[in-house]
Amino acid sequence: MVQIQWMNEVLKRKDQLLEQCFELLSIPSVLDPSTAQTGAPFGKEIAKALDYMLDLGKKDGFQTKNFEGYAGHILMGEGEEDIGILSHIDVVPAGNGWTSPPFSPEIRNGRLYARGAMDDKGPTMAVYFAMKIVKDLGLPISKRVRFIIGADEETKWRCMEHYFQHEKMPAMGFSPDADFPMIIGEKGMLSFKLVGSLTASETQKGEWTLAEFWSGERYNLVPDLAVVKLKGDGDVFSLKEAYQAFLVEHRLKGFAEETDDDVKLHLHGVAHHAFEPDQGLNAALAMTRFLSTLSLDAAGARYVQLIRDRFVDSFFGEKLGIQQRDNQLGDLTLNAGIFRYRAGESQKIYVNIRHPLSTDVDQLLEKIEEAVKAYHMHITDIEHMPAHYIHEDHPLITILATVYEQQTGEPAKLLTTGGGTYARILKTGVAFGPVFPGKVETAHQRDEYIEVEDLLKATAIYAQAIYELAR
Repeated sequence: MVQIQWMNEVLKRKDQLLEQCFELLSIPSVLDPSTAQTGAPFGKEIAKALDYMLDLGKKDGFQTKNFEGYAGHILMGEGEEDIGILSHIDVVPAGNGWTSPPFSPEIRNGRLYARGAMDDKGPTMAVYFAMKIVKDLGLPISKRVRFIIGADEETKWRCMEHYFQHEKMPAMGFSPDADFPMIIGEKGMLSFKLVGSLTASETQKGEWTLAEFWSGERYNLVPDLAVVKLKGDGDVFSLKEAYQAFLVEHRLKGFAEETDDDVKLHLHGVAHHAFEPDQGLNAALAMTRFLSTLSLDAAGARYVQLIRDRFVDSFFGEKLGIQQRDNQLGDLTLNAGIFRYRAGESQKIYVNIRHPLSTDVDQLLEKIEEAVKAYHMHITDIEHMPAHYIHEDHPLITILATVYEQQTGEPAKLLTTGGGTYARILKTGVAFGPVFPGKVETAHQRDEYIEVEDLLKATAIYAQAIYELAR
């Protein structure tokens, strides 16, 4: 029996893989409802990225299909059983402070930098070339390989909902959107808005009026910028001086600017994925520490006090009374990702919670409702995805573990995560790469990158895995 040198096959295609990865990464495929239309429900750039992958598949002789711009698939082989591989081509907003333009890919010091390099365009291209290797080598497979590419993973997963209204569920599969060796369990995901309004008794004025509080763009992203607008008769010079002293004391980046009728405070944090909110620097929470020192109007003070009392230094739900963990998936985590306040008009906070298998979601929501009631806030727009767990002795797990160990020479430790991948859509699915043990997770961060060597190693692993699962 001939032993296939999977990495050698990847290296033969390295230049082409990187060239096409660059082309895909150059498309700013961020959700844009303003350009949505028939065939492009999430905006023209996301549609362009999806079309790019499907056109690539068609050109290389695969069967392809576009599902009205919601998702697409690339098919290989025949058989009654399908192996599913689920990835996505939409990305989160780039954010601020990049060293190089986020949609102008660059390789520096062996790292490929671009928004989506790690999550999930780089891995998408790795899977595509893995399929191409199996096809080019003419390897015999007895199952159909279905590479499903979604276009709305970073928001509401409407892509997969639409896709599986038209196509059957694969028997088993994986998503290249997390860590190696393998993730067999994912926490449940609960998102909601806290909404409040001005009450009749809140007419008391302070030295400053909180006119606006803006921070964050996504539930699933630690906000890296907060901007506050203050109006009032206070001493502007003293305010700016106090803010500068606050920034220095807490080693924060930001500035204050004076306009004709207000003072704007800017504060820069550090973006991070919502499943590890304590690993970023939430700009809104940091801003609240300063606002708490000011004499504010009653409504503004209440909004700030809510944030301080229930969210500052509470990444595991301690201050809401919902802290919990279990043996399978670990700790509940909480990310306050979006803040929107406009005096006399709207008061909102958008929250994302990742919870273990044992969580009673109804009970959780009751506790939160009770904890925010005194601040005249209530819960609305609830969205929930249950936790997901695959037992370690399933054939999918054993096959992928063997492939990983053969390719790396390292033991395939089974992991769980607070992240959410398409693996949870499958009845039998796991997340499989691309982040190798000990490597930095850069998804959703400024200067997102993937090491070129790791991208090539992942491609070799995916190629062997596809073959072993489908043979």
